[in-house]
Amino acid sequence: MTLRPMGITNRRVLAIALPIVLSNATIPLLGAADTAIVGQLGQAAPIGAVGLGTIILTSIYWIFSFLRMGTTGMVAQARGAGEAAETGALLMRGLLIGAAAGLLFVAGQAAVFWAAFRLAPASPEVEALARTYLAIRIWGAPAAISVYALTGWLIGMEQTRGVLMLQLAMNGINVLLAVLFVFGFGWGVPGVAAATLLAEWSGLLIGLWLCRPAFAGNTWRDWPRVFDPRRLRRMAQVNGDILIRSVILQASFTSFLFFGAGLGDVTLAANQVLLQFLSVTSYALDGFAFAAEALVGQTLGAHARTELRRAARLTSAWGGGASLLMAAVILLAGPALIDLMTTAPEVRVEARIFLPWMAVAPLIGIAAWMLDGIFIGATETQAMRNAALVSVAVYAAAVALLLPTFGNHGLWAALMILNATRGVTLGLRYPALEARAA
Repeated sequence: MTLRPMGITNRRVLAIALPIVLSNATIPLLGAADTAIVGQLGQAAPIGAVGLGTIILTSIYWIFSFLRMGTTGMVAQARGAGEAAETGALLMRGLLIGAAAGLLFVAGQAAVFWAAFRLAPASPEVEALARTYLAIRIWGAPAAISVYALTGWLIGMEQTRGVLMLQLAMNGINVLLAVLFVFGFGWGVPGVAAATLLAEWSGLLIGLWLCRPAFAGNTWRDWPRVFDPRRLRRMAQVNGDILIRSVILQASFTSFLFFGAGLGDVTLAANQVLLQFLSVTSYALDGFAFAAEALVGQTLGAHARTELRRAARLTSAWGGGASLLMAAVILLAGPALIDLMTTAPEVRVEARIFLPWMAVAPLIGIAAWMLDGIFIGATETQAMRNAALVSVAVYAAAVALLLPTFGNHGLWAALMILNATRGVTLGLRYPALEARAA
């Protein structure tokens, strides 16, 4: 296992970033494939059931996405410090958390599903099919949550090609089995669920194989180290801060949809179409933010201040270039893409009115996205949590001031202000982060 890697170059940044960009590109394709497969059944209820079940489980699993981010930063720092034993122990801690959380959801599935359907009621037919879907897929919870830890470890070790391989394998297995189970065996919705379940457990096994350097010796089962109270407290603090930060940011994005709903059905639909541009932008820029996580974490762990600064600058320069490219693509191809996503004339017209906000979104948000990666790599999670709290408060004030006067333009402006404030608040904390590497 190679440790203490130095020499931050453009080639190294791209070697980390590009596999993540390609990996992220497969995520929306998988959802589209599942919908297309179940859609061939010729009924609305199966489509609604799979969609609802997927949203419920995705929301539950998303709570544990802190395992990905927290593991990346701490593994990268341990790698930079030359602590091979700690990189293995960190992976074991993440896997144990993933397994325990997954088993907890399996044991409490009745309560979880009851609460989910209380929050998102559906017709009796859809709910019955969704319950069948969930009853099968919930058994994949330990695997699905543990994959967050495996992915975080791979990114922290700069093995992002492994992340791409893992994502492609899981998606490929899912689609192939879904086609077999639905069209070959005629299993319908249970077939789609079974395909995803097997893909999740296959993903866990493939991920463990990709992370095999962590299991090369006996350090991964050095239980006194794995359960060391001081290290466990540090892990809990990092993951807790990330969880709080992610929840309040997600709440602000959800509130954006709710506010848009109050502006009418056409505006709500137009905003939903335009949010897909933001989603794609975020997937594209994630690769460079993940590169920042790995490289900043390693250089901080090695106390290489000059290299840390170079890592932050190079990854941000590539991220900035990508944001300019995304802005240009949105300006040039945006109208055509809107027409592909909706055939409703009034929604097309409304979406075009607000399309310029999508072009400026990558330019305004790039600082927040890249600084998120830098701070995750440095595990400066308390600063991230506090910055998110301040930013959401500013966003709430902006909505209160701008929405009544400017309508949907005011709502989009408030969202831009949220991302700009995130960038400013984290930027002000950057010098202190860099000083830690001295």
